[in-house]
Amino acid sequence: MEIIRGLHNLSQQKDGCVATIGNFDGVHSGHQHILAQLCEKAQAFQLPSLVITFEPQPQEFFASQSSPARLTRFRDKAEVIADCGIDKLLVIHFNSSFCQMSADDFVQKILVDKLGIQYLQVGDDFQFGKNRGGNFNTLLESGAKFGFDVESTPTFSIDEERVSSTRIRQALETGNMELTQILLKRPYWMSGHIQHGAKRGRTIGFPTANVPLHRKTPAVSGVFAVRLWGRDLGVCKDAIVQNSHSQNSDKKNQDKQGINGIANIGYRPTVDGKKGLLEVHLFDFDGDLYSKLVHVDFLHKIRDEMKFDSFEILKEQILKDVIEAKAFFSV
Repeated sequence: MEIIRGLHNLSQQKDGCVATIGNFDGVHSGHQHILAQLCEKAQAFQLPSLVITFEPQPQEFFASQSSPARLTRFRDKAEVIADCGIDKLLVIHFNSSFCQMSADDFVQKILVDKLGIQYLQVGDDFQFGKNRGGNFNTLLESGAKFGFDVESTPTFSIDEERVSSTRIRQALETGNMELTQILLKRPYWMSGHIQHGAKRGRTIGFPTANVPLHRKTPAVSGVFAVRLWGRDLGVCKDAIVQNSHSQNSDKKNQDKQGINGIANIGYRPTVDGKKGLLEVHLFDFDGDLYSKLVHVDFLHKIRDEMKFDSFEILKEQILKDVIEAKAFFSV
């Protein structure tokens, strides 16, 4: 998949394209349904498929202190979008300058002149342009004027409830990883490069691989049974997007690969941690992980993060956590 970072890097797409616009935070099953339909349109039109997204997300720009926790960092989001079969990803830098672009200019200068758009799929509540001056009806009128088709994205529901990033955050907050996996159509995961830490875990018999979060607020916190993957480790998924909705059936397949372990994600209150960190202790693994890029699947929540009065009490609790995690993987 080609990634176009910023409008200044966007050259005229002479062959045109079919496109959709959105944040696609989490790239959940509803998003995947939209992207699958876009790929079908791309085949029908014999044109490349293109996703338009924003960095930062608009809500993060307008209300940085109150915006919800991201489900996925940009790198992870782009990886899942690519696995959905999309040809190109246009990342528009959402800043004060872009906010001043009128809806008409957005359509004319970006969709028509640069992208040569032939088909556009957006939500019927989509708003865009300066002061949100454009909406779905604006796009319908523009499509009739410039000769491109516009369709609204269908609502995608599971258990008669709409799939949304908000619903997934709620599932993560309650530790319902089974529902989270159904809504995402894959385990919830994070990626990052392993870095050196304070190595306190080694002093109590639980060395950890440390992954900086590089995000203001993580969407999950606590202690989890996890599975780690990494191309450099020889344990790599064929694709991030899974075909099965069933965690149990996925688990059987994934047991053939990946490295099982236990992880704490949060701020490590026992040592007065200030920055969010993902710490992973792997079972039955002895190797060098430093600087390796890894994916960590969160499969089962064991408990919330808590502060302990001593490292000895923390060690006793980790022993219990490991027993629960191994019991989960043995099922």
